Amino acid sequence: MQRLLLPILALFAFPASALLAQNITGTWQGTLKVTGPNGSADLRTVMKISRADNENLRGVFYGIDQDPTPVAITSITLKGTAVKVALVQLNATFDGTLSGDGNTISGKWTQGGRTIPLNLVRATDQTAWTIPEPPPAPIMAANAKPEFVVATIKPSRPDAPRGGYGFRGQDVTTTNVTVNWMIKLAYNLHARQIVGGPAWLDSAKYDTVGRPDTPGQPSRDQMKLMIQKLLVDRFQLRFHIEKRELPVYAMVAPKTGTKLTPSAGDPNAFPGIGFNQGPGVLSLVGRNTTLDGVANGLQSNVLDRPVVNQTGLTGRYDFLLRFTPDASQIANFGGLPPGNAADSDAPPDIFSAFQQQLGLKLEPTKAFVDVMVIERIERPSEN
Repeated sequence: MQRLLLPILALFAFPASALLAQNITGTWQGTLKVTGPNGSADLRTVMKISRADNENLRGVFYGIDQDPTPVAITSITLKGTAVKVALVQLNATFDGTLSGDGNTISGKWTQGGRTIPLNLVRATDQTAWTIPEPPPAPIMAANAKPEFVVATIKPSRPDAPRGGYGFRGQDVTTTNVTVNWMIKLAYNLHARQIVGGPAWLDSAKYDTVGRPDTPGQPSRDQMKLMIQKLLVDRFQLRFHIEKRELPVYAMVAPKTGTKLTPSAGDPNAFPGIGFNQGPGVLSLVGRNTTLDGVANGLQSNVLDRPVVNQTGLTGRYDFLLRFTPDASQIANFGGLPPGNAADSDAPPDIFSAFQQQLGLKLEPTKAFVDVMVIERIERPSEN
C-alpha cells in the first residue's frame, strides 16, 4: 500500500505557478500609449482587484497620470485565461489573456470606440507605482441650481456594458441608458408613472457627458436637476403631472423600531447606494443614504411597482440588504450567476429580507402618486 501513496499524492502536487495563474487578485499596472493631434503620451494605469464577501471579483481603477481619483470597476470576469473588465463610468472595457505563470495580462483597452493595446503586469510591493492622493473634490453650493454649460449626447455602442451614471471630476455622465431610464432617474419615477411617448424611449440608448455651469461637484439632487434640464433642452421633453391612484409598495416602520444603523458620515456628503451581484443573490448596499434613496433604488432596479416611503424617517443610514431575487427582479442586471438551490444559507426573498435585516416592511397597497404624461419628446439635437 505504501508504494501507491506517491503516485496518488502527485496528482495533487500542483506547481505554485499554476495556482497563481488561477488568481488575478492583486495590483496590476500597465501603460497606455495614446496618440492624438497634439502628439503622444504614456498614461499609466493601475487596477487593484480583490474578492467581495460573495467571492465575486471586484476592483478599483486609477489613471494616475491624469485624474488619480479611484473609479469603481463595474465587472471583472475570469474564464479560463480570458479576462474581461468593464468600467461603465469611463465608458471603457479591457479584454486580455492571462499568461501561464499568472504574472501578465496581454490585451486591449477600448474607450469611446477607440482601441489601444494595454499589457498589464502583476505588481509587487517593490515595483508598484505610487498612486497620488486625489485632490479633494470641491462640493457645489447647496443652494445652487445648476444646468449643463456644455453636454455631449451620442448613441451608445451596441456592445457597451450595462449602463449607469457617475462623475468624472466635475463632469456628470450617463452611459448606455435609455431616455426612459434618464426620466426615471431625474424625476424619481417608476416606469408605471410615465405615460405616453414613442416606443424608442425604451429602446434607443445614449451616452451623455456634461459639465455644470456652477463650480464644484453636484449633489445627487443637483445632478437630477441637470438631467431634467438636459431632457427639456436637448430632447424637447414636454409633459404635465397628474395625481393617479396606482398599485405601490409602501415602506413602513413598525412602532417597535427598526434595525437601521444611523450613519456617522457627513450629512451633506454624496450618499452611496448600489447593488452587488452574487451567485443567485442580490445585495443592496447603502452608505450614508436616506430611505427616499432606498425607495428610488428599489423601484428603479428591482420592484414592479412604485415604492412610497411612509416611514417618516428622515435620517441617513448604513446598511446591507441581501436577498434572493425572482426572475422579474434581475431583469435590469442581465441575470445573475446561478446559485445553489440546496444552499441553506441563501437569503430570503426581498420582502422577508427587508423585515428581517432592516426592520422595515414593504406592504402592497394603493396610493395616489405623481404620474408624468408626456406631451412631446424628440430624439436629441446635434452636439
